[in-house]
Amino acid sequence: MHRNTVLDAVRQPLSLTLRRAESADLPAALALLAEAAAWLNDRGVRQWPVGGFPASRIEPLIAAGTLYVLEAGSVNESVNESDKAAGLGDLDAGLDAGLEAGLGGAHRDGVGGPAIVATMALDGFADPEFWTADDRPETAYYVHKLCTSRACAGLGLGRTLLDWATLRALADGMAWLRLDCAKTNAGLQGYYRSLGFRHVRTVDLPHRASGALFQRPATLTAGYVEAPTAPVAPGHPAGARVIDLTVDLAAEAADAASDRDLVLTR
Repeated sequence: MHRNTVLDAVRQPLSLTLRRAESADLPAALALLAEAAAWLNDRGVRQWPVGGFPASRIEPLIAAGTLYVLEAGSVNESVNESDKAAGLGDLDAGLDAGLEAGLGGAHRDGVGGPAIVATMALDGFADPEFWTADDRPETAYYVHKLCTSRACAGLGLGRTLLDWATLRALADGMAWLRLDCAKTNAGLQGYYRSLGFRHVRTVDLPHRASGALFQRPATLTAGYVEAPTAPVAPGHPAGARVIDLTVDLAAEAADAASDRDLVLTR
């Protein structure tokens, strides 16, 4: 029996929903990926093409049901004085400013309406240029197109999505969660290491910017945290409530994880 899973329930100034992307989400997803690609390229990281990805690269992921989006619901209507004191009003203002600049704005449903703030593809596709038969590619799930809105930087959304992906891999009987990233992006590689990923090797192909391969075991404890471990930046709430609406995790895995809520940290 399937059920929804609350990934974070520590403090809830911002409500986020994780769900499978639909065809109507394509413009917002493309805009978010393009913004992330521009941010990377501005910093000399050439992992993603300038201008982002063409629709033809993202549409098949949506059709296959392997692209997920994290959606921020309406927050303006629920801001009270205590929320303002906690910085919620500032967060929503920042989110709106980012959306007005093209950050997923195609999905904004009026003032304070829902907006896509993160994307992630999760599937069994092992890039044959990177992963070999010796890696037993069939034993892992692979993360692609992971990005978060710059307006939500510091909320730990990437970490939460990776923790959810690990739980999904575990529920489906996989041994590993794997990903690849830019060969020259030492900062991103260090980020993945901090989340429990191990560097497998770097495949240096002249026509590929990516090639640093990482994996972590699909276990309940891999990368999970019990409480915030760092102070939150001024103007940001202390956490966010992420609700999983994909409703397709094995019930036993969800039950096993019910006492280990995922906590957003910086």
